[in-house]
Amino acid sequence: MAALAQHRIATTSQLRRMLRPDGTRQLLSRVLNRLRSDGFVDCTVLPDANRTRTKAWYLTQEGARLTRDLPVLRGRPPYPITSTTAASLKTPHTLAVVRTHLAFAQDARRLGHEHGSWDWTPKVSHSIGEGERIVADALMHYTVVESEHRRKLRAFVEVDRSTMSSERLAVQLIEYARLFQYEAQPAGRRRQAPVGPAWLRWYPVFPRVLFVLTGASRARLENRMSDLQAMVTHHPLVAALAHEARLGAAVLEDLEQHGPAQAVWIPLAGGKPCAWTD
Repeated sequence: MAALAQHRIATTSQLRRMLRPDGTRQLLSRVLNRLRSDGFVDCTVLPDANRTRTKAWYLTQEGARLTRDLPVLRGRPPYPITSTTAASLKTPHTLAVVRTHLAFAQDARRLGHEHGSWDWTPKVSHSIGEGERIVADALMHYTVVESEHRRKLRAFVEVDRSTMSSERLAVQLIEYARLFQYEAQPAGRRRQAPVGPAWLRWYPVFPRVLFVLTGASRARLENRMSDLQAMVTHHPLVAALAHEARLGAAVLEDLEQHGPAQAVWIPLAGGKPCAWTD
């Protein structure tokens, strides 16, 4: 239930890979069906050309109420879904975000790094001034373990299913550049000397910004990556961000097939494909 509260929607298979990668599908199915009969979770059946009944699970309002005070979810707003219709509208994008998380989690297990279910926080929101906010699809915490050295990394992750225009996708880079430069002023006080970027309240260094693309042909996805690179080249605020933070893009299917630690990422500031940790 806590995993559903964190990730909002997930299939039975995704929950098994997330929570019990060595367990059986039948075990998760029994637990989920019991929770459904108790009124804490519900599901929507995904359309499938092979006519298999893949279920996507989510918390009911009662389930969200029970999980909102769990320590691992402290500070996270509840995401109750009120109907199967509402769930079906959110499902495709949310499941793509979960797929992205699982690609990183599986890679971390294989490499001996640290990245688990609670190291991936969907829908992280920050003010960027003028009453506007940026909402990242996810904030990822990841610890690279190399011999006796530990390197803590953070990344904002944007998952693009090619449902918006390429220009709208690239504009998201401007929003991250605004977050990088935004300096909040104390409420109720006259404007005073800047106190530094607002993001320093949450992060010791500005997180990487990773775009994960899917839902189109390889050629179309490569064109979208080129548009992201063009935004870095031509927009002064984004160019300034690229000097201070790592910006990259990759195809979701490449992450699932090869792993995020492989050289499948295109640096948006230019350069050869590399691992996201480089």
